[in-house]
Amino acid sequence: MSRQRGFSLIAVIFMIVVLAALGAFAVSISLSQQQTGNLALLEARTAAAARAGIEYGAYLASTGTCVASQPLPLAGGALNGFVVTVKCAQPPTNHGTSHFSYVLTATAASGTYGTPDFVSRTASLTVTTP
Repeated sequence: MSRQRGFSLIAVIFMIVVLAALGAFAVSISLSQQQTGNLALLEARTAAAARAGIEYGAYLASTGTCVASQPLPLAGGALNGFVVTVKCAQPPTNHGTSHFSYVLTATAASGTYGTPDFVSRTASLTVTTP
């Protein structure tokens, strides 16, 4: 009879270990889903910042100002903290002298390169002005 006395203790310890492992797994999955959602939001904001850079470059091209590299300051709202660089190039064209073409490239980035929260997007557009 004394041999069976410690068996229930082993079963209880085993159940505690299994439940602790399941709890740790559930927390890990929850954190992973939260990080995925945050990264998706950050990617959408970066794409919006790159589109804002393209619109800014198109505005500069419409005024006849094509700067090789122009930073775009984003100081407010959801795009605060993004670094956007707008590049403009004027390739040789055969539109004559009345039309000008500009190749615009906007690169938006947030975070520090090499960290999990780093995101960068590049958008390009060719604009022809009369």
